[in-house]
Amino acid sequence: MARASIKPGQGFAGGARSAVRGRRSVASPLAAAAAPEKQSGFEPSPWGDFFTGYEPEPLQRSEEWMLVRANELKEDVCMMFKSCNNMATQICLLDTLQHLGIDYHFKEQIDTMLSQILESEFFSSSSLSEVALGFRLLREHGHWVSPDVFNKFKTRDGSFSKDISHDTKGLLSLYNAAHLHVHSEPTLEEAITFARHHLRSMRGIDLKTPLANQVKRALHIPLPRACKRIETLHYISEYKEEEGYNPVLLKLAKLDFNLLQHVHLQELKAITEWWNSFSRNIGLSYIRCRVVESYTWASVVYYQRGFKLPRRIIAMMIVLITTVDDTYDIHATIDDCRKLHEAIQRWDESAVDILPEYLKRLYMELLITFKNIEDEVPANVDYNVSYLRKAFQNHVSGYLQEAEWSHNNHWPKFEDQVNLTSLTVGGPTLSLSVMAGVDRKIMKQSLDWAAGIPDVVRAGGKIVRFMNDIAAFKRRKCKGDAASSVECYIHEHGVTDKVAIARIDELIEEEWKILNKARFENHELLPALQPIIDLARSSSLFYDNRNDVYTLSTHLQETVESLFLKPI
Repeated sequence: MARASIKPGQGFAGGARSAVRGRRSVASPLAAAAAPEKQSGFEPSPWGDFFTGYEPEPLQRSEEWMLVRANELKEDVCMMFKSCNNMATQICLLDTLQHLGIDYHFKEQIDTMLSQILESEFFSSSSLSEVALGFRLLREHGHWVSPDVFNKFKTRDGSFSKDISHDTKGLLSLYNAAHLHVHSEPTLEEAITFARHHLRSMRGIDLKTPLANQVKRALHIPLPRACKRIETLHYISEYKEEEGYNPVLLKLAKLDFNLLQHVHLQELKAITEWWNSFSRNIGLSYIRCRVVESYTWASVVYYQRGFKLPRRIIAMMIVLITTVDDTYDIHATIDDCRKLHEAIQRWDESAVDILPEYLKRLYMELLITFKNIEDEVPANVDYNVSYLRKAFQNHVSGYLQEAEWSHNNHWPKFEDQVNLTSLTVGGPTLSLSVMAGVDRKIMKQSLDWAAGIPDVVRAGGKIVRFMNDIAAFKRRKCKGDAASSVECYIHEHGVTDKVAIARIDELIEEEWKILNKARFENHELLPALQPIIDLARSSSLFYDNRNDVYTLSTHLQETVESLFLKPI
């Protein structure tokens, strides 16, 4: 594949800037800025200007041919739904479509199929694999299924039967299904323990591929918590070895992946050009360049065609959050932090006068960026950017509180720290960003719901915050920002870091139960809930193996290449 050379820390050439009515930037020269100089210590992004000049090699077929062929294959899949009279075959088809990342093409057929399964006697099946798979798929799609469906696989004393202890496929299905548990479901807690024990004992056995790889992945990250786009990369490469392999599905998955890759490359170029302009205009050298990483985050939440707007908004908001976070954490004095907070709460050009010189351009670019987002929302999309702006203002209020804690050498209680930082990690702001992708029929309702910071938004924020803090624990001890949740727990309870992290891992489990329960609480809002859940699932990519690959971005390079640079 032809590609430009990638040099870590490569500088940015200026990109095109959207036209904005009103003031563009502050007239005062940046050279006049005076602020404390601190070293950020962040490694440069490996991408630089790469995506602005990248020209992929032409595909073997034209995009037009690929679109036509994909539509033909979609018709073939629709016929599969019609010809599938066996419920077990239907759920296997749905599971395969989800693994391959092409289920979004068949929403109507899937909804019909799930309704039929609910009305059927499907759970009378004696197959553990089938029952667990049906349980997982129905719960994922917002349909309540009782854990009692697994009682048939238990003995009289209530424990799971040894008869299923060698059913690798069934145990894997049970293990993944049970991770959709909510509070007070002991059967599913027992199922996780039982399945995990026996799956681990099989790791030394010569399991066939791809089952061996699927077991390994699930034991590392259960499927309902894994990043869906990464799972698709794995599954496309191994699907041909699956029992019941269907070449039509694989051809469609590959075509769809490559077509989406072309769309994503165009968007990456545009968002990098926006960043070039933004970073040049604010002129702050201490800010992390993480635009490619931010777009990657957005694309694993919304990867499908037709979601350009939410991908762009999510990526831009992550960049803005990172920019302000770095300013508060490593550069600004406490007085500067207070002034920037005041200006952002006023949200008016005249507020620039209260800021030190080095923050004036940043402030004006924040106003401009939100105005640009507002202008980019199509007329037929009822997305109200004022919700997003208010969330961002509240977000910055949280940053100021963290800065005050740090300035005063204050150790907050663990609970207080978590309640605040689960918001400053970006939960409410990004939850309102993802609402740009919901159907206009429920847009207003979804915005009002997300703006109220329901339990599910807090839970998602806590998951990301905890995983971030665990991954960054050693690095954060070298920074000047407020104490992390790990440090606060250690300080409050007088325990070792190992004990603190183990307790926080338990709390992560509790938050996942809240997310799972939300699927059944308001079926109408499930399309708004799903991307919030996907934000939490994305933490498995960005904080996997206790690593923070957003900050240490060279560790994300291989994933970026697989998602955007390597056609399948």
